[in-house]
Amino acid sequence: MKDWSYITSLIGNQAVSIERIRIRDMDVAIEGEFELPPLARLPSDDQVFVAVFVQCHGSIKKMEQYFGISYPTVKNRLAKIVASMDFAAIKPAGELVDQTLSRLEAGEIDVNESIDILAARKRNS
Repeated sequence: MKDWSYITSLIGNQAVSIERIRIRDMDVAIEGEFELPPLARLPSDDQVFVAVFVQCHGSIKKMEQYFGISYPTVKNRLAKIVASMDFAAIKPAGELVDQTLSRLEAGEIDVNESIDILAARKRNS
């Protein structure tokens, strides 16, 4: 089996999809078109950076020590990685409540819509 770094070097920054997945222990194969998960789409050096960040339990101080870089460099690198990923924007709960109430007050949404927005936030958290 090929190592992921080999595959990553072949792919570069090109978009890819997986067309066959095999579950070895069950001798089952599934064919179709599957996207790579967001973390797997990152360049290998960014994947390593994220893995170390998780191993450091999110401690920027430990990241500084591990990589020998400054606090702003760690923060900028993390910001670059987050910006490159297509996750939904995460807003603090207070910001969402304020924004929803402002839209309700301005007549952009009604009470039921505002309840739906806030309930969806609660379900997804």
